[in-house]
Amino acid sequence: MAVTPSHILRRLYLVAGGLFLFAGAVVFKLVNLQAAQGEKYRDLAMQRTEKLFTIAPNRGNLYSDDGSLLATSVSKYTIRFDAVTVKEETFRATVQPLAKALAAQFGKPADYYEKLLKKARTNKNRYALIARDLDYSDFLAVREFPLFELGPYKGGLIIEQRTVREHPLGKIAERSVGYERYDDNGYVTRVGLEGAFGDYLRGKEGKRLKQKIAKGQWKPIGLDNIIEPKDGYDVVSTIDINIQDIAHHALLRQLEHYKAEHGTVIVMETATGAIKAISNLGRTEEGTYYERLNYAIGESHEPGSTFKLMSLVAALEDGVVDTSTVIDTERGYWRLYDRVVRDSKHGGYGEITVSKAFEVSSNTAFAKIIHNGYKEKPQNFVNRLMEMRLHEPLGMPIKGEGVPVIRNPGDKGWSGISLAWMSHGYEVSMTPLQTLAFYNAIANGGELLRPRLIREVREWDRTVEKFDKEVLHPQICSPETVGKVQELLRKVVSEKHGTGHKLDTPFLSLAGKTGTAQKNYVGKDPEKLAYISTFAGYFPAEEPLYSCIVVVHEPDKSVGYYGADVSGPVFQSVAQKILANRPIESHLPEFTLEKPDLDEAYEGYYSLAQEKMQTLPDLRGMSGMDAVSLLENLGLEVEVRGNGKVKRQSVSKGTDISQVKRVILELS
Repeated sequence: MAVTPSHILRRLYLVAGGLFLFAGAVVFKLVNLQAAQGEKYRDLAMQRTEKLFTIAPNRGNLYSDDGSLLATSVSKYTIRFDAVTVKEETFRATVQPLAKALAAQFGKPADYYEKLLKKARTNKNRYALIARDLDYSDFLAVREFPLFELGPYKGGLIIEQRTVREHPLGKIAERSVGYERYDDNGYVTRVGLEGAFGDYLRGKEGKRLKQKIAKGQWKPIGLDNIIEPKDGYDVVSTIDINIQDIAHHALLRQLEHYKAEHGTVIVMETATGAIKAISNLGRTEEGTYYERLNYAIGESHEPGSTFKLMSLVAALEDGVVDTSTVIDTERGYWRLYDRVVRDSKHGGYGEITVSKAFEVSSNTAFAKIIHNGYKEKPQNFVNRLMEMRLHEPLGMPIKGEGVPVIRNPGDKGWSGISLAWMSHGYEVSMTPLQTLAFYNAIANGGELLRPRLIREVREWDRTVEKFDKEVLHPQICSPETVGKVQELLRKVVSEKHGTGHKLDTPFLSLAGKTGTAQKNYVGKDPEKLAYISTFAGYFPAEEPLYSCIVVVHEPDKSVGYYGADVSGPVFQSVAQKILANRPIESHLPEFTLEKPDLDEAYEGYYSLAQEKMQTLPDLRGMSGMDAVSLLENLGLEVEVRGNGKVKRQSVSKGTDISQVKRVILELS
């Protein structure tokens, strides 16, 4: 069939019609996109060229209690150059003066900077690095240099600011000061004071608009922020930098001498619970020490003989024993089922009072006291410990507080020997700070306080929030029990046979308890057996101002490992230096001279002297001269400390004189 012109014409009409319909569909789609989704794509295009970036605020300063800086935020500046935005004639006129100014500021040759600037210009570099990590004074100087003084648009100046955290004390208290860090996934790690009080220190973020340039880089637009960041509040801690320095160096010397694995020291204000120093040092592979972990708060372990104080308080409160009760320590070991409790002294101590057992730290005596006293109702012992809050964490704001372990009868791990082993600090677990909190309660008369690390939150000179002492238990035991154990803690140091007698000094009265706990003893491999050496107590003994605990893990056994030898000297050094550095009162107290009633004093002395005494009298309040005369007439040795009237006697009233050889009188 022949193709006629009419056929061809029809086909052309069909093709033209199809093209027309296709064009119409394209136009319709474009209009639809513009109307319905235009805003979306415009925003997307804008996001690809301009973007709001977050500006971290300056964290608030962290201060010690006297206003010294523990941590502060410092702004660091990076200077870059946009070589494209500057006019050619302006660049030629200012490139050499700018290079000379940069050379004078940063010490490199002027031709180095001139080549750098010209190369950026040739390569049309819009983000050339000029200087990094400048402090504020350098930043201000650079901003006024030739060309840069024209600003970002005419002078090509690009300023990037970031905030870094600096610690003026360096490595001292580094772990206690801590940090707050975010990783790329937004996960935050909070350590120490920085982490605990981040809500106050953190501040609020700002916003800065930046423009995307070549190679995926972002250049700030303009000089001002869209939203200005708000700096965080300042936090005033309870840390005393002088006491912190004393504690740090005393611990460091002892760790180095004994080649120990790690250790901690905490010093706390007795009346308020304010922590004045907290030092944690761990050993590196090279044998040096640094603030590695917060052992004071986070490491829970068997406390050893320092727990005898808790056991004794429980036994006294429940009437199981009194300080004068006699315990037979036998020959220094006591078999209980298939286990043996041993004393550190070969051959034991024989029959001794509870007071003496605490003084010499007899394991056999305490095992017998607690096992025999509570074996019929072991829950009573556990209940007493729990009434004193020994099973509860202190609720510290710093993350990672170790959990104390006080088992109940029937719990996993409880057995027939549990009471005996708990009595001297095994099968229980506490952190150093939890142990110290209990000793601090004994020092202040029975008030258990939550250890406190923060004094107040400030915004410039305005106090935002103030923190006072927090009472966890108003009276952990009776005042009578507090008085008895205070006397015993003093004897541990003051008596000739006390485990802490090497720490005694005529110039400083200390009270406390030694502790030497075995570590890694389960496998019974003597090579792996290690020790934890502890001393916990307070000073001065008569009117305690501070409590303190020193814990040293795994001292070299060939050098020594007993708590009195390893940790005790750190405690003594800290106490001596703290009290030596205390300010002396600048005024004398008002007083009036009064004539003492000599007749009354003589009659009191004479009446006592005439008695045929079988027990030691209460000498408190008697003049020192009369007390010495009376005791010497009884055939006793007397040591006098101080002047005036008798304030304290080393042997309690009512003690059988036949058992007494020597009495120490403290006068005031």
